[in-house]
Amino acid sequence: MKHLAALNPFFWKYRYRLLLGILFIILTNYFRILAPQLTGYVVNTVVNKAEQHTSAPHQPVHKKDYDFLVQAIISKLETSSFSQQVLWSSITLLLLALISGVFMFLMRQTIIVMSRLIEYSQKNQVFHHYQQLDTSFYKTHSTGDLMSRISEDVSRVRMYTGPALMYFINLAAVLAFSIFFMVQASPKLTLIALSPLPLLAVTIYFVNTIINRKSERIQALLSDLTTNAQESYSGIRVIKSFVQEKAMLGFFTANSEAYKKNALGLAKTEAIYFPSIGLLIGLSTLITIMAGGMDVVQGVPGASVGTIAEFVLYIQMLTFPVSAIGWTASMTQRAAASQKRVNEFLQTTPSINEPLMPLKPFLNSSILFSNVDFTYPHTGIHAISNFTLEIRKGEKIAIVGRTGSGKSTIAQLLLRMYDAQDGLILYDSVPVNKIDINWLRTQISYVPQDVFLFSETVQNNIAFGVDKAGLDEVIKAAKLAGIHQEIDGFSHGYQTMIGERGVTLSGGQKQRISIARALIKDPSMVIFDDCLSAVDAKTEKEILNNLNNWWKDKTAVVITHRIFSLLEFDKVIVLDDGKIVEQGTHTGLLQQKGYYAEMYARQQQLDLSTHY
Repeated sequence: MKHLAALNPFFWKYRYRLLLGILFIILTNYFRILAPQLTGYVVNTVVNKAEQHTSAPHQPVHKKDYDFLVQAIISKLETSSFSQQVLWSSITLLLLALISGVFMFLMRQTIIVMSRLIEYSQKNQVFHHYQQLDTSFYKTHSTGDLMSRISEDVSRVRMYTGPALMYFINLAAVLAFSIFFMVQASPKLTLIALSPLPLLAVTIYFVNTIINRKSERIQALLSDLTTNAQESYSGIRVIKSFVQEKAMLGFFTANSEAYKKNALGLAKTEAIYFPSIGLLIGLSTLITIMAGGMDVVQGVPGASVGTIAEFVLYIQMLTFPVSAIGWTASMTQRAAASQKRVNEFLQTTPSINEPLMPLKPFLNSSILFSNVDFTYPHTGIHAISNFTLEIRKGEKIAIVGRTGSGKSTIAQLLLRMYDAQDGLILYDSVPVNKIDINWLRTQISYVPQDVFLFSETVQNNIAFGVDKAGLDEVIKAAKLAGIHQEIDGFSHGYQTMIGERGVTLSGGQKQRISIARALIKDPSMVIFDDCLSAVDAKTEKEILNNLNNWWKDKTAVVITHRIFSLLEFDKVIVLDDGKIVEQGTHTGLLQQKGYYAEMYARQQQLDLSTHY
């Protein structure tokens, strides 16, 4: 239950709705509690009328035990004839039910609507926190689990902030009103009617412990099931190409079976629980009627048929709230289990944080790596070691090397997706961890190695990084990226919808749209991370020629495993095992006849063999 304390700020935010809801619950039950008293009076009146011609004693009517409003109604009715008393009593009971119903409507409009508002706020809170978490977090947590917590878990929490809370307050109000007037009418019958409650409390305690344990297990299994399904949908082309539909169905079936088994186990527990509560309430009713009937037969002072009818109605009023204890407790336990899972992520602090006094330097000077060491926290891979490099404003730098040499890590550190464990990275002599993160990333355009496109139009995908971009700007960027003619040939041109992750496009088209997205920002610095790997030689040449003209006054870092002889680089950095093994110009490195020259020679041979 301690996990649900995280919801207190939301209750405070919507406190006026909550307070109004509590008031409406009290008023609903106040007008409902008048009905048993008025019914008791009517029953005694009818019994007395039937016994007028017999020697049997009249049933006593103790108006002083009733609510003041009931007393006022009875005072008005006593001046009327018997038939009028019954008629007006019926009308009054109907009117009380209508008033109670109106307040019940208002009760749901405040409490249930409040829970929906809390759900909305909580989902926004979780999504906002997800966006603050760093790259390493997403490398160690599955998308399915993230989705499960923001959807299924938050929805279960809403059942606590809405129905569970409403039923709990309703139970408290019903118990308070009922017990007060029951004691007023007959302390003896009150004790008899409420005698099963201790047994009920013990049952609730033990069963809820089981429900809580099962709920936590079910939520974890649901997360696994969601992850399995999400990965299958995203990787459907790989699954089909390797003919693994049957195997993936087997994995999903196994996860689904485990979820079903645990869900059915919880359903069986609840199936036993709720009828048990109904049985205890039924026993309470029978015992009350029996005890009250014996008192009437034996002529116990104050005992009457009307009092028995009154107590039966009190017990019936208590039936749903008391039977809902199990349901309410179950919802609360499930919500606690779900909120625990939500809290786990909300309490996860990102390793990349905004500085206390963020600076916003313009990239007017050099960028300096000074003895930088970095190891990936989730794998322990030592990506770069003792890396020192200066990039002056306007320089074009190529970073080349084999796969796994640490090239992409340089881009991640420049964007501050990670912080280096040792050494310094300076922008205009300002340490990168002192710079406003959003400001830094606004100054840089980045084309990642792993291209990601949204399920949106081509135009919106290209214009993603800018606040306002007209179609002319989008077309200009697309032409620079060598993709305009192909987009123009799409069924709806720039308004063509791209499937999830760009599934409707080829690898080269996705890369070029991603390049256009970077170019439209017109930044002071660009980072291209192996972004032409899926482009043919002719298109590559077109893009490289466009880039030579476009980035004349910009700082550029091109990370690649290929050597682009068409681009004029001020410096070429050759990486191997996270260390700089060579650096210089393209011509100078070829003359050294070292690692770079070997790479270039192999690439020339490969290009010739491919060409022929």
